[in-house]
Amino acid sequence: MTGVWHVLGAGSLGGLWATRLFRAGVPLHLILRNPQRLAEYHAAGGLELLENGTSRLYPIPAELPEAITPIERLLVACKAYDAEAAVAEVAPRLTKHSEILLLQNGLGSQQAIAQRWPESRCIFISSTEGAYREAGFRIVHAGRGHNWLGDPVNRQPPPWLAELNLADIPYSWSEDIMAKLWRKLAINCAINPLSVLNDCRNGELLNHPEPLHRLCCELSEVLRACDQMDAADGLEAEVLRIIQATAQNFSSMHQDVQNGRRTEVSFLLGQACRAARQHGLATPELCELLDRLQALLRRHGLPDD
Repeated sequence: MTGVWHVLGAGSLGGLWATRLFRAGVPLHLILRNPQRLAEYHAAGGLELLENGTSRLYPIPAELPEAITPIERLLVACKAYDAEAAVAEVAPRLTKHSEILLLQNGLGSQQAIAQRWPESRCIFISSTEGAYREAGFRIVHAGRGHNWLGDPVNRQPPPWLAELNLADIPYSWSEDIMAKLWRKLAINCAINPLSVLNDCRNGELLNHPEPLHRLCCELSEVLRACDQMDAADGLEAEVLRIIQATAQNFSSMHQDVQNGRRTEVSFLLGQACRAARQHGLATPELCELLDRLQALLRRHGLPDD
């Protein structure tokens, strides 16, 4: 083993990674945000993972951010809008050559953390795995996907990747992780906001082909302006394929709005609009979509950033 993992954020994907690593015998600690949450975790007896119809409880050691043990490898699995503040809470514990693994949606939060803690190696992760937190500390593994890991600064893969094999976590080391993240951001921007504004399942977006086409065209322009040619190539075809494959699903943003939860709009659609402005691109569809989405969020009493 190559050291102890610390997992910050025991939600859906963080819980999924933590339980699989722990059952493979990888040394691991959860970091929970406050004493109440820690007490609730201890009362639950650990993290419960429901996978392939079988449920199992994993008594993973847990601690608070202010614990004194040093952190060599930190998996940050909280929401994009909480990520930087969450890392700041444990930053005094980071060792000199620590690694921070960033498992966030969208873009923006990863770069902010990498810039603020330059002495740590920041590894970005793009995941298509399906998981959700059913209640308390119960995680449901809803669909096997894939995880791409990469470092935009240092393309050399780290030695602990073998532990992901041991834990049966599907992964690839990507030499161009930004292309993966930009592609996923663009797909999210094409599907999530329209599903919220039309209050519909993903498949029903096929009833709105024109706005979907215009959105994909503008998103492809933004990707090309950001030198993400591979991410732009065939974007609309992949968006349509994903819509068809997830036709009966409600998007994650739709679920957030329906459940009164803050969305990650600033790191998805907001990031695309900021990139367009930085490159002097006119993107009327994207700008109007962001305005309409933010207005809807305000009507629901939710933050619009």
